[in-house]
Amino acid sequence: MTKRFFLTGITLLSLVLLGLSLFASWQKPQFQSILELYQTNIVLQAQSWEGHNSNNQQLSEILQAIVGDGAIQNANKQYEETRNSVQRSIDKAEIEKTKILSDKTSVAKSVQETSKTRLQELFRLRDELDLQLGILQAKQGNIETAIRTWNQIQPSERTELTKTAQVLIVIWNTPPRLLPNAQPLIQKNLAGWFRYTALTQLYEVQQRLDALTDLQATQEEIAKEAIFKLAIITIVPGSTSFIGIILLMALIIQRLIKGRESILAQHAQTVWLTPWNLEIVLQVFIVGFFLMGQVFVPTILQLLPISTYSENLQIQAFSVLISYILVSFGALLVLYISIKRYLPLPEGWFKFRLFDNWLLWGIGGYCAAVPIVIIVSLINQILWKGEGGSNPLLQMALENRDGVALGIFFLTAAIAAPLFEEFLFRGFLLPSLTPHLPVSWAIVVSSFIFAIAHLSLSEMLPLTALGIVLGVVYTRSRNLLAPMLLHGLWNSGTLVSLFILGSSNN
Repeated sequence: MTKRFFLTGITLLSLVLLGLSLFASWQKPQFQSILELYQTNIVLQAQSWEGHNSNNQQLSEILQAIVGDGAIQNANKQYEETRNSVQRSIDKAEIEKTKILSDKTSVAKSVQETSKTRLQELFRLRDELDLQLGILQAKQGNIETAIRTWNQIQPSERTELTKTAQVLIVIWNTPPRLLPNAQPLIQKNLAGWFRYTALTQLYEVQQRLDALTDLQATQEEIAKEAIFKLAIITIVPGSTSFIGIILLMALIIQRLIKGRESILAQHAQTVWLTPWNLEIVLQVFIVGFFLMGQVFVPTILQLLPISTYSENLQIQAFSVLISYILVSFGALLVLYISIKRYLPLPEGWFKFRLFDNWLLWGIGGYCAAVPIVIIVSLINQILWKGEGGSNPLLQMALENRDGVALGIFFLTAAIAAPLFEEFLFRGFLLPSLTPHLPVSWAIVVSSFIFAIAHLSLSEMLPLTALGIVLGVVYTRSRNLLAPMLLHGLWNSGTLVSLFILGSSNN
């Protein structure tokens, strides 16, 4: 009775913490929107390539196929939508801040600093978007609109952004003028195509023809590289989606023709013999996963001489890896303690069969997952309208430029995460639900919990869809290596895309 009472209490505590984390993500811009801006920036770089009339006809065709026409106009629309999304997040955060300030409890006071920091981050993001949006407007000849956009950046603690906005205003004004430190401000606070465009305007005003020639030559090489990078991040996923769609159609047709003898019907209704009840499952996830990740490990990390908030990128990456290892170790330890009295386990639990068809299941599952998750993500963007937050690890990987740090991020996301999460969610949770739910519903429920565990409202639908594919692959293959491979391929592909996008916006 005491144990059950304790478990009920910490379950309620975990639900409160989970709710607070999800609510906090609701007030943040959706990562997919920011990711699309990075891809838009590569498109802008690629379209500035001036070698259209050269003998490189193949490169010109690739550019036209990927970029098309109206790149600047499309980018302008994209930036306006994202800017509006960020403004909505600011409005929500300010309303929440007002509520917190009116609450004099100690809990509210402890949340005030977090709310203030979140607002500052949103203000800075909005100002950065205004800098870039104004350049897009100026490039289209809408100088007055651009100046109004830059004037929206109010003098505040973000003085460098304000000074950069003033530099842009005077060099695009009529007649143009010059301010001190114009070039360093542009180079520091703008990147990619926006930096190139602003520097071009500056050099023209300064009449620095040599600097302008060097800048154009450099940008030509960057633009050529951008075309190849765009080809990688569009053609590879597109080809994988095409293969995945064909594979899904073939599997569905085979299911309709062969019925129970089809590949998708293998073990579709076979449950795992489970000696423990749902209380054990709850104990593992509440104590071993949620509390471990939200309370115990953060407390331990505060005692260690490392910090996720360090300016050193390698320390940030190492901190994330250490945190993940500690959460994994804690969760697996709680899992072992919870089920050790049931050892040896019945046949079928935690199977790793190296000499099996897990490669086919993993690779095929990945191809099938790509079009499914892409479609769900498109629907998800319409529903969330650019809000709902994201996994902070993705943002860190996108903005990171340090090779060692990127290697650590890759180790965390592409190796450690698939091993641990598949062992826990597909290896333990999904089978534990099959005595109580049909296998199909056990896949859905375990996938939903898998999505919630990532603490991002905007990613719940895509992660649930990915979890369902992982669950189908595991229940049919009965080999944990298959979903681990699929998960590893998925995270690897995501990270490679992030690295390419991030490197092109440096």
